[in-house]
Amino acid sequence: MNWKKYFISISIILSVSSCNNYNKLLKSTNYELKLEKANHYYDKKNYVRAQQLYEELIPIFKGTDKSEDLYYRYTWTHFYTGDYSLAQFHFKNFVRQFPTSEKAEECFFMNGYCYYLNSPKYSLDQTATINAIKEMQSFIDNFPESKWVDSANTIVSILHRKLEKKEYEILKQYRLLDDYKAVITAGKNFQKDYPDSEYNEEIQFWIIEAYYLLGINSIPDKKKERLEKVGEYYLKFVDLHPQSKFLKDAERYYIKSKEELNLLQ
Repeated sequence: MNWKKYFISISIILSVSSCNNYNKLLKSTNYELKLEKANHYYDKKNYVRAQQLYEELIPIFKGTDKSEDLYYRYTWTHFYTGDYSLAQFHFKNFVRQFPTSEKAEECFFMNGYCYYLNSPKYSLDQTATINAIKEMQSFIDNFPESKWVDSANTIVSILHRKLEKKEYEILKQYRLLDDYKAVITAGKNFQKDYPDSEYNEEIQFWIIEAYYLLGINSIPDKKKERLEKVGEYYLKFVDLHPQSKFLKDAERYYIKSKEELNLLQ
């Protein structure tokens, strides 16, 4: 006897039988049985089948004592099948529909967590990242004693670093394009928004460089003002980063700016 073929045949028969039973269940109007089977599929991690049944049952059991658990499980089926956008929508809607539920805190957190999972790499549009920060911060504000607060704070930090990286890369592009005004403006804003950033030392040097290069190419009325800024920012730079790898280049721009200023007198 070819046991391999035998087991394959048995598997096919069982699969076809299971599909037939499921199709019969879909057509049934025995909603209690459907709910029982939906929960069975959910517990067995067959989230696709569970979701299809729950979707039909939500309006049937609305307002009953079964409604909350049904919708809670339905919401998680979207998460477990990787549809984080729909999961986010339903987690948030769960909190709206069942604000006093013991599951509301968890769903509030998962709403923000789904936004976090949908946050793209730093080079892409960061709308989802900004929304994730807002939702996570809202969770922290509403549940400051929650067991998920530490996780929420960690996620907020990760997302802020992503925004920070994006702004840094934009600044780098301004510098490559010799857009000195943009480097100065964006650089100052970056330091204001991210005062503890690891990039601030480099960006402060870029501001010194940009003021010098902008200054020497300016009309006389603007030249003096911009070259004086080189000295102002250089002295701050030396004070903050006395061991910086950019110190020699910063000093070079400072000396050159003083020479140019002497020629203007």
